[in-house]
Amino acid sequence: MPEPPVAALRVQYDQIARRLETVGSGMAEREALKHEIIGFFKRVDGLIGEMTQLKDDIRQLVDKYKQLAASTAEGTAPEFTGTRPGIHADHIGASTFIEKGWSLISLGDHAGAIQALQKALQLSPGETQAESLLGWAQMLHGDYDDALGTFQKVLMKEPANSLARINVGYICLKKRIFGEAIEHLSKAIRLDNDKKATLYAHFYLGLVYLQREMYEDAQTFFQKTLQLGPNLIEAYYELGRSLWFAGDQEAAKHTWQEGFKANKFNPWGKKCQEMGDLVAQGQEPPRS
Repeated sequence: MPEPPVAALRVQYDQIARRLETVGSGMAEREALKHEIIGFFKRVDGLIGEMTQLKDDIRQLVDKYKQLAASTAEGTAPEFTGTRPGIHADHIGASTFIEKGWSLISLGDHAGAIQALQKALQLSPGETQAESLLGWAQMLHGDYDDALGTFQKVLMKEPANSLARINVGYICLKKRIFGEAIEHLSKAIRLDNDKKATLYAHFYLGLVYLQREMYEDAQTFFQKTLQLGPNLIEAYYELGRSLWFAGDQEAAKHTWQEGFKANKFNPWGKKCQEMGDLVAQGQEPPRS
């Protein structure tokens, strides 16, 4: 196995450091050492530039992976969103861990992201961006109680943070705390300061009312979801279920057909087709 580049550079550094301690008074010897240090510095500086470029290229891989993951995702968790955190020079290094956490969430390494973001908060307690990202990572990892506490900290400082609010609504939905879910999701809709948050707030309210068997209310929110975001194919699937359980079976079948036509390659488009085939065989849609 080849020696890691940093290890090899450290060996060279140690060699130069030892020679500095024993260098004589001769001009030629000191001049040679001076040129060696300058050359060593230039080599390291060049490698830093190359590694920085490689890191930027890896970020492009992350973005492409996110697009691929979004096209094949089958979960109902809010799609991870947000601008990549900017790296700024700080004496404690918290921003480096924040950026690392963002990248790990994008790659689906939620446990690794949690670790990185907790480190960021150790270095910079109460940093809102780190808390918000930590909440995302905890939620996507299934640590709902931890995520709920983290997002509540964010909302105490930023009550108008609609993305944090819909995440709280989603967690409450998963925990079947329907009253709190409705409260947070409805507030996100009233704020209407983030298009993605408004879209998901309608969708999750539809899920809340579907689970509560309030089918007409569920239909209203799913229909509004599709007006706001026709590409959220999952809304077709859930709208079809709410129509079916309300007794309008023909409308449900038509909705699933429309969902499949909207995107035949989307997992939820395929599920719409599968649901149409299922009911055509005389079976009932799943209740959950």
